[in-house]
Amino acid sequence: MDLNWLDDVLVLLEEGNMSRAASRRHITQPAFSRRIRGFEGWLGTDVLQRGANSVDISPALRANEVEIRALAARIRDLRSKIAHFDPAGSTVSLAAQHAPVFSTFPDMAVHAKRRFPALKFRLRPGNLRDCVTMFLRGDANMLLCYESESAGPLPFGDSIRRVIWGNDYLIPVVGGALRYAVKHDGTLAANTPAIVYPENSYFGEVLNKSERAFATQALSENPFCETAFSSGIKELVLNGMGVGWLPFSMVYKEVESGEVISLANHLGKEQLKIALYADVRDEIAVSLLDVWNAAHR
Repeated sequence: MDLNWLDDVLVLLEEGNMSRAASRRHITQPAFSRRIRGFEGWLGTDVLQRGANSVDISPALRANEVEIRALAARIRDLRSKIAHFDPAGSTVSLAAQHAPVFSTFPDMAVHAKRRFPALKFRLRPGNLRDCVTMFLRGDANMLLCYESESAGPLPFGDSIRRVIWGNDYLIPVVGGALRYAVKHDGTLAANTPAIVYPENSYFGEVLNKSERAFATQALSENPFCETAFSSGIKELVLNGMGVGWLPFSMVYKEVESGEVISLANHLGKEQLKIALYADVRDEIAVSLLDVWNAAHR
C-alpha cells in the first residue's frame, strides 16, 4: 500500500470534493482519481459512490476517518523508528526480584551506562514467580533474580541465555539495641524477636529448606513481623526490632561499620547466585548480558 493513498483519502474527506482535493494534492483530477481507485483496489471495496453526474464519499469511509488518521500516524512513526533505530538508545524492561533491585542493579546500571550512554531502564520489581511470568509473557526484556545453590538455574529452554553477575549469600543480622543481646559466643536467645519471610516467598522457601533459625514463622519462637520485602527487613533490623536474614550485598557496609552484627558464624549462611536471563533474539538484551558478563570475569 502507498502511504500517499491514505493522505489522499484524508484530504478528500476534508474537502468533500474531488476537484478541490486534487488541487490540494498538487495533481490533476484524473491522476487523483486513479490514486483513489488504487486505494479501493488495495482495500477491496469502493469508497466512492459514483453516479452519472456526481461522486459521493461512502458513509463507511467517513465513519472510519479517525482510524485512517491513526493508521497513517502509526505508519509514519514506524517508518521513523526503523529508519533512525539506535539500539543503544532503547528502553530495556527488567523484571527483578525486590532484593537485587537494591543490592545489585545500581552497580549493573553503572556498567551499562558506560557502554550504552543513551540506554534507559524500566524496572519491574516483584516476587520471583511474578518476575518469571512477566519475562516469559514478553512484558520484560530481561530477568534479574537470585538463585539458591540448592535449587540451581531456572528451567528455561535453549532460546533463553543465562549469565551470572556474581555470588551473594543470605546472612542473619541484628542491629540497634538488639546488638547488645548477642552473647560472647555469638549466639542469641531462642526467643529473640525475628523479622521473618513468608514461607511461600523465595527466600522463605530457601531458608526453610535449610532450616535456618529466625528465618520464617515455623523457624522462629518470636516472629515480630513477616514480610517478603528485604528492604523493609533491613530497616527493621537497623532499628533493633529483630533478627533478619538479608543478602550480604545489602548490609556489608553496615556490617563493616558495626551498625549491624552478623550471626553467620553461629547460624550459618545461605549461598546465592545473582543470575540474568535474556531471550537470544533480543539484540540489546543480549548485548547487555555480554557487558555484564565481561564486568565480572
